Amino acid sequence: MFPNGEVDGPLACPDKLGIVGTGFVGSTFAYTAVLRGLASEIILVDKRRDKADGEAMDLSHAVPFARPVRVRSGGYSDLEGAAVVCVAAGVGQNPGEDRLSLLARNVAVLREVVAGIVRHCPGTIILMASNPVDIMAYAAWRLSGFPASRVIGSGTILDTARLRFLLSQRHGVDPRSVHAFVVGEHGDSEVPVWSLANIAGIRLEDSPGFDPAAQRDIFLKTRDAAYEIIKRKKATYYAIAVGLARIVESILRDEHSVLSVSALVDGYLGVEGVYLGVPAVVGRAGIERLIELPLDPAETEAFRRSAAILREQAASLGLPPRPPS
Repeated sequence: MFPNGEVDGPLACPDKLGIVGTGFVGSTFAYTAVLRGLASEIILVDKRRDKADGEAMDLSHAVPFARPVRVRSGGYSDLEGAAVVCVAAGVGQNPGEDRLSLLARNVAVLREVVAGIVRHCPGTIILMASNPVDIMAYAAWRLSGFPASRVIGSGTILDTARLRFLLSQRHGVDPRSVHAFVVGEHGDSEVPVWSLANIAGIRLEDSPGFDPAAQRDIFLKTRDAAYEIIKRKKATYYAIAVGLARIVESILRDEHSVLSVSALVDGYLGVEGVYLGVPAVVGRAGIERLIELPLDPAETEAFRRSAAILREQAASLGLPPRPPS
């Protein structure tokens, strides 16, 4: 049952989780979900069925050390009734390759994935993890015909976590005590919201040891973290897996938490018709509403530039019109 009071497809199982793609991100997310007890059932789907079979077996052997959960592999038909389906399928990012250059290859994969989800699990929430995540989420929304509230990208949840961690190191506090957001593209045009960043309510510029040069360095390390990690270990997966778990937790437990996810914006700071990272209230219905931040003029301009980059890329996809709702 959705907010408008209508049943949109078969009713979903309250805590059944589907994961499409069992590469580094998908399998690590599944492992995180098992340890955190997010779901009573986890379905792993992969074009390489033997890979999904192996991951399901390995994860099942961890259940005695965790919480009760049934982990199994399957096809798209096994996703029926899933409350959330996380899409982590696609080709990975190569060293030196930016996220947008992944676009054409991963959208081709996405067409097949979305068709399977829509056919067998029309009442689910799609959580997109594949990069470039903002454009992939936009494509999933266009291809699925789902309400935008039920197509979510991981967005800047990881960038925000990276920024908070680096600021916590600089200021010697717990990262959970740092309040800051990164908005816009999950990528090179992302925007740190310095004007609202604070530690225990104290603005960064009023904090002891404030240094604009150090702040700039922190942002560069935040923005370029994926490139540095990929250069050293070929892929990033631990932190994004926990970020995905945090989003799913807020959905399944109807927390109404504010998370910086990729969402369709409509008039947000003058931007509309594109998916990008913004703070959103996330609950059982998916994205319940967006939180419009009072950015300063420079941040607003940077946010709009980021949106323009994503809009241009999205327009190049040649996607068909959305199916009737």
